[in-house]
Amino acid sequence: MPKITFMGAGSSVFAKNVLGDSMLTPALQDSVIALYDIDPVRLEDSYRMLSAIKNNVGSSAKLEKYCGVENRRDALRGANYVVDAIQVGLYEPCTVTDFEVPKKYGLRQTIADTLGIGGIFRALRTIPVLQDFADDMQAVCPNAWFLNYTNPMAMLAGYMQRYTGVKTVGLCHSVQVCVPRLLAGLGMEYDETVQWKIAGINHQAWLLEVRDKNGVDLYPEIKRRALERTEKHDDMVRYEIMKRFGYYVTESSEHNAEYMPYFIKDKYPELIERFNIPLDEYPRRCIKHIEKWAKQREELTLNPTLTHERSKEYASRIMEAMETNQPYMIGGNVINTGLITNLPRNACVEVPCVVDKNGVTPTFVGDLPEQCAAMNRTNINVQLLTIEAARTLKKDYIYQAALMDPHLQSELSIDDIVSLCDDLIEAHEGWLPRYR
Repeated sequence: MPKITFMGAGSSVFAKNVLGDSMLTPALQDSVIALYDIDPVRLEDSYRMLSAIKNNVGSSAKLEKYCGVENRRDALRGANYVVDAIQVGLYEPCTVTDFEVPKKYGLRQTIADTLGIGGIFRALRTIPVLQDFADDMQAVCPNAWFLNYTNPMAMLAGYMQRYTGVKTVGLCHSVQVCVPRLLAGLGMEYDETVQWKIAGINHQAWLLEVRDKNGVDLYPEIKRRALERTEKHDDMVRYEIMKRFGYYVTESSEHNAEYMPYFIKDKYPELIERFNIPLDEYPRRCIKHIEKWAKQREELTLNPTLTHERSKEYASRIMEAMETNQPYMIGGNVINTGLITNLPRNACVEVPCVVDKNGVTPTFVGDLPEQCAAMNRTNINVQLLTIEAARTLKKDYIYQAALMDPHLQSELSIDDIVSLCDDLIEAHEGWLPRYR
């Protein structure tokens, strides 16, 4: 009888997908499902929602709820799987801070949760919380798998894998949806017979191969159609990257626009229009989600007939594969250890992984195309230095992480980057440990 603990269970819609999926999975039917959050209202909302789903899908899972730091170890005690979906600091005050303080320096962002100054500070306020989780897990569930969905993925998963001893894999949606959405956007057919290979780093993994059921390379037709698609659309940045670097990148255009120095430039404001880049996109999404939840809340938490259909999320399938020893393939975020031979060995990379009773076993990729590895390395520099900052609490590493960021390098001077970091450290008072 496995135990699944969901950290950040107040994320009700995501909890519905992951835990609803688990309730529909035969191998997980008798699970104990522990919901944990620091917000008692959102926790109660999710508990009511999942209780209705449990009753209506005929699950025999046992639901438990735990609120507050003082009850965290009880939530984790004896867990086999720990799903992480927390957001430290939420939209307000921390995400607002991540966007508004940089604007004073003329620095604009789109999502700011993975790289750039926003990604750096999101990692710095999240890693200490994950370290607390790790300490608790080592004490009360030392053999559990930590399934991390929280961004910035490579920084958080990389820290957990290198410095805590907790068995960790980072999970993201971008690998799963990359090829279906690419082909759909180009009017090409997709079905389960299409074969593809993806590897790189989270949010900047590369579609290395894509073939139809007969083994025919689809890339020439993809590139031809992409060049002919001249109307404005939401994937113009990725088409440009594919045109210049030869390969399509997994994560969305609004994300990748801020991972590179080419697209969001104060000196060339016309690029924003040309590539249809949605500046301040994440704050807008947050506001929409808050407004949507106000309408959705009654439907999801007060509906006694609420049910669920299994989603495409990895989590329940990973747990199922480990419980049944029926192998399942995922795109997982793991420490490199020579898997991608032209990226640093201490980087967190996103590669195909096999899941079974032995856990998560990454597959060997070899060299990426050199231009793809070169682009990845510019992002990895920031990731590794941010991890060092969180590990050592040395302020110089925060400065150095920011100084290596491609977007910051292209827009600000050294002095302004250091000053921006200082302003953000001050603005995040109470959300960060004390740096020296």
